[in-house]
Amino acid sequence: MRRNLRRLTQIFAVAALVAAWHGSASAQAQSPSPQGSQPATNLSDQKLDQTAAAMQNVVKVKQDYQQRLQSASESDRERITKEASDALKSAVTEQGLSVEEYSSILVVAQSDPEVQKKLLERIQPKDK
Repeated sequence: MRRNLRRLTQIFAVAALVAAWHGSASAQAQSPSPQGSQPATNLSDQKLDQTAAAMQNVVKVKQDYQQRLQSASESDRERITKEASDALKSAVTEQGLSVEEYSSILVVAQSDPEVQKKLLERIQPKDK
């Protein structure tokens, strides 16, 4: 269980990175949304499934691009960073979520232990 919590914490950290990465661009393009627009803690199973799948994709993309950035020349880093940003966005949107929706679900999950538990159950490997 401790290992799973550590993994979930890492995924939330990556998710926060994605939110920050895309949040800065979308914040400039959109006006702030009202406080009541955050999803309720009674998220559908479908949204939780989509979020969990997106979280796993985000982790894979982050690991891939982190390795590529470490071995890249200085002149290639900007291009690779742009590619990483696009890949992170795709990792989320391919699951049927917008980056904003994904980010807001993760905000809920960070403060709601029940949502955290449901996401953790979905990202754990099935050993049965």
